[in-house]
Amino acid sequence: MMDKTFDPAAVEARISSRWEEAEAFKAGREDRKSASPYTIVIPPPNVTGSLHMGHALNNTIQDILCRFERMRGRDVLWQPGMDHAGIATQMVVERQLMERQIHRRDLGRDEFVKRVWEWKDESGGRIKDQLKRLGASCDWSRERFTMDEGLSRAVLKVFVDLYKQGLIYKDKRLVNWDPKFQTAISDLEVQQVEVKGSLWHIRYAIEGQPDRFITVATTRPETMLGDVAVAVHPDDERYKDLVGKFAILPLVGRRIPIVADEYSDPEKGTGAVKITPAHDFNDFEVGRRHKLSLINIFDTEAQLTLKGNDEFLADVPASDDLDNVLALDGLDRAEARKRIVSLLEEREILVQVEPHTHVVPHGDRSGVVIEPYLTDQWYVNVKPLADRALAAVRKGNTKFVPENWEKTYFQWLENIEPWCISRQLWWGHQIPAWYDDEGNIYVAHTEDDARAEAKARHGRDVALRRDEDVLDTWFSSALWPFSTLGWPDDTPELKRYYPTNTLVTGFDIIFFWVARMMMMGLHFMEEVPFDTVYIHALVRDEKGAKMSKSKGNVIDPLEAIDQYGADALRMTLAAMAAQGRDIKLSLQRVEGYRNFATKIWNAARFAEMNECRRVAGFDPRSVKETLNKWALSECAKAINEVAAGIEAYKFNEAALAAYRFVWNVFCDWTLELAKPVLQGPDSAAKDETRATIAFIFDEICKLLHPFMPFMTEELWDVKGQEGPRRETILALAPWSKLDHLIDPQAEAEIGWVVDLVTEIRSARSETNVPAGAQIPLALVASSADVQSRAGRWGDIIRRLARISDISFVNSAPKSSIQLLIRGEVAALPLEGVIDLAAERARLAKEIQKADADIGKIDAKLGNADFIKRAPEEVIDEQRERRDDAAARKAKMEEALKRLQEA
Repeated sequence: MMDKTFDPAAVEARISSRWEEAEAFKAGREDRKSASPYTIVIPPPNVTGSLHMGHALNNTIQDILCRFERMRGRDVLWQPGMDHAGIATQMVVERQLMERQIHRRDLGRDEFVKRVWEWKDESGGRIKDQLKRLGASCDWSRERFTMDEGLSRAVLKVFVDLYKQGLIYKDKRLVNWDPKFQTAISDLEVQQVEVKGSLWHIRYAIEGQPDRFITVATTRPETMLGDVAVAVHPDDERYKDLVGKFAILPLVGRRIPIVADEYSDPEKGTGAVKITPAHDFNDFEVGRRHKLSLINIFDTEAQLTLKGNDEFLADVPASDDLDNVLALDGLDRAEARKRIVSLLEEREILVQVEPHTHVVPHGDRSGVVIEPYLTDQWYVNVKPLADRALAAVRKGNTKFVPENWEKTYFQWLENIEPWCISRQLWWGHQIPAWYDDEGNIYVAHTEDDARAEAKARHGRDVALRRDEDVLDTWFSSALWPFSTLGWPDDTPELKRYYPTNTLVTGFDIIFFWVARMMMMGLHFMEEVPFDTVYIHALVRDEKGAKMSKSKGNVIDPLEAIDQYGADALRMTLAAMAAQGRDIKLSLQRVEGYRNFATKIWNAARFAEMNECRRVAGFDPRSVKETLNKWALSECAKAINEVAAGIEAYKFNEAALAAYRFVWNVFCDWTLELAKPVLQGPDSAAKDETRATIAFIFDEICKLLHPFMPFMTEELWDVKGQEGPRRETILALAPWSKLDHLIDPQAEAEIGWVVDLVTEIRSARSETNVPAGAQIPLALVASSADVQSRAGRWGDIIRRLARISDISFVNSAPKSSIQLLIRGEVAALPLEGVIDLAAERARLAKEIQKADADIGKIDAKLGNADFIKRAPEEVIDEQRERRDDAAARKAKMEEALKRLQEA
């Protein structure tokens, strides 16, 4: 006997072990050697990570695709692995050391890196076990790490090759600098934070015009020490006569040119802006256009460095003010700001200070303000690589789903800048570059190779020092689709599984990861790395707000699994994964799909109690009972709908097609309509119905397996003990195609019964007919087919729709509501059953209430101020409430129309 209830906690670990024992997820199985390959590479989670709801969605979608294609007979490789996550991992270990008052520099590089590896081996990668709990069917035997030996060889080759091709070079440019971690960071690691600050208006004297000034407005007065120009718009009449002249930098005395540049906006501030190319990205571009000098006034910790700074002191006249400025040397930028503002106030150069809310970049991990910082870094000239990546998508070699994300991809690649790939960290791939005492650079695979190059240059052995920087994490991640398959070696796996098929990822890393994989794949493999990029949406809370710990609205996927089971969570995410629409998740939704799992389990127990066992040699094409033909036909159609949904990456449509068939068609109708036969005397019809139900239950397990793998595998095993021995576990069972069972005639008959009962139930509910009341049904001017069906299914219709009797009439009886069922009229006489006049009045009142609700919401949504100020989730909630009110109104109007015709 089956257990009374399905207990996920008792089943999931056991099922996972069974999959591992069977090597179900192993690529290149003997029985798949001649099969078509299907490959997905996992977006490698950080070794510091733990499973969050975004991971749960992403990996559920990947798993649906992999399980589906595996069942369709393909040789599936879902390539797993982890990312070393440079700065994130180093930060974790540094924090652990600091708790013991140990700084990494106290340990030295080798010892610190050793500690990071120890932490990675002991604590990192816990997400792997969490992904297994979710049911991820990766080939775990092939797990890779972005710093394992094979991937490190790939990174080394790519760096050296690109350098020798002239695409990697060293340059002094502005970068996002994190003063806390003292490293350059990528744009992705920068968080824009809105802060309440000030706008300082400062007067700059005009050279040779003692009574004239130009006033600039700035949010960063401390950077004025590095000013090299003042810019005004070329069409700004106020300043046209000043273009080409010089201003005198307050406190410092440096002569700086006044230049015309469209970057200056006449409508903002004073229309004149200070230009500090070494400490502002926009100013850097202005400086390049006008060939301005670069003056760096900060050190790596964002402290003023003025004394001995030749760039700062060049062409600066000695003065008391300069002495006061030099006294600020070594101050933190925040303290320097206060002191400089104070000096400006003392000299009455500060004209105005006004409150100003603006966005300031912060390090997403350090939490400190990011400093645009001028420094020597390694770069990749990605423009030629980007051109190929753009062309590949334009030609359709790789497509985006949804297609609109192509615009984002194009926009980024069309405006691409050189990629800063160096990081001032110790954890990561150390850059393979060595320097001699003269500063010459030797890029090579090994230090021995570098020494040989240096000897060839100098004619003798020379001392070399290695570059201390490491590569940006995204550099190694960009090679993921082919480095994980053994490249640079020409491995059998590389030949078979590259290019991969589908990449599943979030929109936020289209540029940082997707585009870079495209560039590297095309450059080194001469083929796109994947044919499809599926971009999934965000998982938000039930009100549409972004989940965050500070808001307290985070739903932990592991807690949801503990409470409701992995299948319920997976099915929820799949059913809500509509293309281009964020998921508004609540635990009530997950509970709903747990109830769905319970419904399936109860249906399996019903089948067991009614001895619906699998029959050896059962041929569904041979069934004679119309109900069984209909059930098999609906099953065949559901299989097609689910497959079409998955193939089109419309996972919500696939999941809901499976849900509708299992809950509505099978549980609610097939089993209900089969009860009289199952509970009747033994007969051929009973045997056939039992075999048909058992057959369909196997198909339900297959149909739902990509979405709910644990319970379906368990049911497959349980049902496998009833009848002939299973040939395989469900994960490797073939996906069915049952088009030959689609039966329009059976659908016409049983479909009419289902539609009739459904419409009667709806009409009863809408018009407030008492639940226990038996009412008559009149079939109006009905065809011979309808009369015949009513005769065959009359008992069922009477029982399920609470009908007292069925009659055939030429016209609808008085005071009846009329239903149109597949082109034929059915009437429900309600006189004496309900107070028709009172019910009409009630419905009219409900319609008025719905109208009022719609009017209030429309007023809000039509208010420009509300739309501007309200959070996005509040606006979405109002729109949903309007849709609900409109649907309620339509339903009431339909019911009222029926009663008015009665």
